[in-house]
Amino acid sequence: MGLSETLANYFDVHKHGSTVRTEILAGITTFLTMSYIVVVNPSLLTDQPYIEGVDGIAIAGYTPGEVQSMLAVVTILAAAIATTVMAFYANRPFAQAPGLGLNAFFAFTVVGALGVPWQTALAAVFVEGIIFIALTAAGAREAIIKVFPEPVKMAVGTGIGLFLAIIGLQAMGIVVDDTATLITMGDLASNPVAIVSIVGLFFTFALYAANVPGSIIIGIVGTSLLGWGLTVSGVVSSEASLVAGSSAATYDITPLAGAFISGFGNVEAFSFALIVITFFFVDFFDTAGTLVGVGQAGDFLDENGDLPDIDKPLMADAVGTTAGAMLGTSTVTTYIESATGVEEGGRTGLTALVVALLFLGSLAIVPLATAIPQYASHIALVVIGVVMLRNVVDVAWDDITVTIPAGMTILVMPFTYSIAYGIAAGIVSYPLVKVAAGEYDEVSAGQWGLAVAFFLYFVIRTSGMLQAQV
Repeated sequence: MGLSETLANYFDVHKHGSTVRTEILAGITTFLTMSYIVVVNPSLLTDQPYIEGVDGIAIAGYTPGEVQSMLAVVTILAAAIATTVMAFYANRPFAQAPGLGLNAFFAFTVVGALGVPWQTALAAVFVEGIIFIALTAAGAREAIIKVFPEPVKMAVGTGIGLFLAIIGLQAMGIVVDDTATLITMGDLASNPVAIVSIVGLFFTFALYAANVPGSIIIGIVGTSLLGWGLTVSGVVSSEASLVAGSSAATYDITPLAGAFISGFGNVEAFSFALIVITFFFVDFFDTAGTLVGVGQAGDFLDENGDLPDIDKPLMADAVGTTAGAMLGTSTVTTYIESATGVEEGGRTGLTALVVALLFLGSLAIVPLATAIPQYASHIALVVIGVVMLRNVVDVAWDDITVTIPAGMTILVMPFTYSIAYGIAAGIVSYPLVKVAAGEYDEVSAGQWGLAVAFFLYFVIRTSGMLQAQV
């Protein structure tokens, strides 16, 4: 029996209507679209340019560049461990890594604004991971997700699509910040990154529409080569950032690994608990929303809008968070970029295994992720974001008590740059509009409980209570 057949049998590839080749292509696609985290996560955790005098994670005797290199290695290892668990335990095509938003909260809010030592922040992430493991083993996480209002479940995929699209458009220079309107169109004709990105985007759209196998991979690689060619030929200056940079890797991560243990010393109980709760809420609902949204894209959901055996990918997420904290990075979570691999046909854990192996492989080539410019890899996010908009047809828009929570879920995600906030907006609004319409019996006790919990969470998160307790 050959390797291909062995893999197919182990992961039940054919039973899921896929092939080994398709799963491998899907894994490569997912990896390329999320590989940016190997560069972005270390940068976020060590550099805080908006907070004067704060260095983020700083280790005595090491330069910021060396710390970033350590964090790149830790990011890769955490992603590989978590995604391997997803592959073999859950047999799902979902990839994991330290989460965007979660790492920003870790660095800018907890370590930066609150002044909590980074070791203590890692301890909070570790505790969060242990709580997740316990809740998942008890079936509590799955039970909570099952009480999600149906309009929220059906809207998550579209909200994530918009979220993906805005991330991609920003990386490509098509959408930029604006002090008057918050966002606006960039200077496309004068920005080489935007020009190359637009060419690559429409090239990828054309391949995708023509059902070309591996269209997203071809688009990413083709766009990268175009940027490289324009730079090498001298048509565009090397300062235009069309070519990804590279840096030497520092493989000794001992200053980071296990640092969370020292973080338990001199912990102020109340503020530590608030930090753990905040990590808990954001990670829990980011993961839940991602699993439901990507599951919707892959047609994994059952007739009730639930992901069968969701406890297994949830456990993989919990183990990943715990392992990541032990290694020295912020919360590990399931990535919405997994949708790119699912759209390429990935249906089993073999896709996740390919992602994990590529992460490990990137250690040897310093690292592989940096060879793909961010603007090129993010073309996939826009393509998949547009494709995921089709999920909006699953919402019963003619019912106002469905329209409001679904609409809030979809709109708040991209506008607040948070999957969790979008889900929260939908969950809080659902019982309110149902009661207002006189449909009391359609709101369960669990749905009221979630709404109240999110209300309290927003009070804690936005009232300055965390700052007041530190």
